[in-house]
Amino acid sequence: MNARRLLSSALLILWLAGGCATALAPPRTPVTEDAQRAVDLLRARLKEFSDLRAQADVLVERGGRKQQAPGVLLLKAPSSLRFEVLSPFGPPLLIATVHDGQIVAYNAVSNTATVGPATPETAARLFWLAVEPEDLVGLLAGLPVPPKDLRVAEILAADEHGRSLEMIGALHRQRVWMDFSTGVVRRILIAGGRVDAVIVYQRTDDGTITGLDLTAAQGNVTGRVRYRGVALNGGIESERFVLTIPPGAATERLR
Repeated sequence: MNARRLLSSALLILWLAGGCATALAPPRTPVTEDAQRAVDLLRARLKEFSDLRAQADVLVERGGRKQQAPGVLLLKAPSSLRFEVLSPFGPPLLIATVHDGQIVAYNAVSNTATVGPATPETAARLFWLAVEPEDLVGLLAGLPVPPKDLRVAEILAADEHGRSLEMIGALHRQRVWMDFSTGVVRRILIAGGRVDAVIVYQRTDDGTITGLDLTAAQGNVTGRVRYRGVALNGGIESERFVLTIPPGAATERLR
């Protein structure tokens, strides 16, 4: 079993935030009160988020090839993640963590590990993703993170999906379809560099996230994630995101 292939398939849903070359950032433009209110609402919902625990069934189709990975997902604000690919019996087959500035992946089948700093560059090498840890956590939790270097924010006219907020930062353009009274996000388009992608969130009537659907690379990559047994803000110890590599494992270190 190839650790990188299975882990990258399980996490390819995040490719929407990756594969993007740095483009010239647009000049800053004045933000209207309505647009600023929407940005602030997204930030407020993100601030309310503490952690998420769920079983996560991941299905990715790429180039006509399907890969499936049942697993367990742990998220903790602002930037900690643990994903375990489950085996039918016994311990997890594969584990990936992002925590305290590091990415660690361990393949229990081959007893191999990969370790590197949690930067977009090393994430791209390990998972084929170029993503900041806090963006990764926010997207999986259904809480898109407004760009730190926000250059443009405006509310766009309604289309078949409703009204949306466009935000442009140094790297990406995000178009977020949301409830402007509650801040619940229904779908998001992320564009920039080589990849455009749309993620559509699945939710219960009260807005609790139950999964997401992804279309990326002009439809050449699709993904579906379904959460089961979602527990929000229940408290997860930081120690759960520390992955200790077993003695004797062959370790590759990314720089």
